[in-house]
Amino acid sequence: MRPDDWHLTDDVDDFLARAGDFLRSRPALHTMPLTVTEKLRTREADAYGVVFGWLESGGEVRAIFYGAPSRILSVTSLAPEQADSLAAHLVALGHSHSSVSADQGTATAFAEAWQRHTGATPTLRVRLHLYRLSTITPLEPVPAGQGRLVGDRDHEHLMRWCREFAADVGEVVTIDAASWAGTRFAEKRYTLWETPDGTPVSMAGVNPMVAGQVRVDPVYTPAHLRGRGYAGAVTVEVSRAALAAGATDVVLFTNAANPTSNALYQRIGYLPITDWATYDFAYVEPEAS
Repeated sequence: MRPDDWHLTDDVDDFLARAGDFLRSRPALHTMPLTVTEKLRTREADAYGVVFGWLESGGEVRAIFYGAPSRILSVTSLAPEQADSLAAHLVALGHSHSSVSADQGTATAFAEAWQRHTGATPTLRVRLHLYRLSTITPLEPVPAGQGRLVGDRDHEHLMRWCREFAADVGEVVTIDAASWAGTRFAEKRYTLWETPDGTPVSMAGVNPMVAGQVRVDPVYTPAHLRGRGYAGAVTVEVSRAALAAGATDVVLFTNAANPTSNALYQRIGYLPITDWATYDFAYVEPEAS
């Protein structure tokens, strides 16, 4: 595998014209690049500084990546030799990525290759499971209450819960009225689960549909309300709504270290399709002369 088999562009439209069919060929596995590149396509300012690439062999696209040269790199599935060729190519271009995110085998292979080529030490930040909905199986008993789409009057409440969710999963992000539009949370459609008296007790968001796939994210219940079935109920609600809207793939990620959420989603009909990982890179500082 030669490094020059990789082709790069900073134009998201050019990238999608060349690699879009490849991404749409496996929408569940490609949920992240599909949704991220669609966001970058519709919000050009967010695409500033992002480099897109595709691996071409035999006239066909075999893999893609995207990421700003000094930030996180996202990659689709690669064999170890492909990961090594990509690392060599990016190092030659002067990239110094802070981390890599991909299916676990690819992320591990790239992290090892990146260490060989740069000396950076990789550290596993998080391991995830990616699930795809098979057949919805509502939890029994269903907790009292119902789902309701979030409206304008819920905005302060929504931002507060998104802040709490981000803190729970270790995301460093500012979420307030001024920053909201620029966060990853703003593009989603949210549903609340409310008790019969109208009190919100859980929420679930979904990304916009792209190539027939919808990703459920985030799902959040305040700590003092957990264990009562609210998260399962609201996830069933948004999953049904996604299917009714025409989604062919409904997916979600869970933290592999959280047995409660993994068991919950499997009980309501989500099946694991791959493991995911993110590695952070620590670079050796050059010695002062």
